[in-house]
Amino acid sequence: MTYEWMKLTAAELRDKAAANALVIIPVASLEQHGPHLGTGVDIVCATGVADAVAGRMAAAGQPVVVTPCAWAGLAEHHMSFGGTVSLEFDEFRAVLRGIVRSAARCGFKRVFLLNGHGGNAEAVGVCAMEFQRDLGVRVGAGTYWQLVEDAFAPVLEKQSGVMHACEAETSLVMALAPELLRPQRLAEAHGPFSTRVEGQPSALLMRRSFKEVSPSGVIGDARPATAEKGEKLLAIAGERIAAMLANPRLWG
Repeated sequence: MTYEWMKLTAAELRDKAAANALVIIPVASLEQHGPHLGTGVDIVCATGVADAVAGRMAAAGQPVVVTPCAWAGLAEHHMSFGGTVSLEFDEFRAVLRGIVRSAARCGFKRVFLLNGHGGNAEAVGVCAMEFQRDLGVRVGAGTYWQLVEDAFAPVLEKQSGVMHACEAETSLVMALAPELLRPQRLAEAHGPFSTRVEGQPSALLMRRSFKEVSPSGVIGDARPATAEKGEKLLAIAGERIAAMLANPRLWG
């Protein structure tokens, strides 16, 4: 049986809730991704990783449901390029709260916000804490490339993890939705390897417009990307995150 919420009937979802299924909510953004990729990259990647995770959990007999992606996020730092939709934090939180609250009203007790956009990373953690307090269900949150730690590094040539419109994201798109790629623009798809100014430590949170730091809109280098790398990254994320979410101590 499928684990996709939108393909299940109401009765089937009641059965999933009664079986204490985990609800995975992919969370993303609709925004510029350089000259070579469509704006839906984070939606594709968050959904693809959620599917990879749920597929592994379902194959292991663990009840799981994946909702459609919450596709709008916090993307003010991309707005100067155009082609971007950005919410205010209160709007973002309200959308996610409505989805989690609905899942709780349907009888689900465990929810995971699987984030695929860097601009949402801190916000989903804040939301998870609030929703757990207010809605009476266990709620976790995490960004997929942070959850796998350094496991992506051996697959990539130019970088150790996910940046933006980079080798990693472009490889995932090649594997999941190649129609988003403009191959003729790939030669232009490179930029600095950090959004931080010199001397700014990673712990100092201070976002600036991507246009200030990368004229191409790319952080990293997409030119070495391949679909084969994308498939490997998906497999790693699916395995690592599924194993993490299967830990009963998280949900006790």
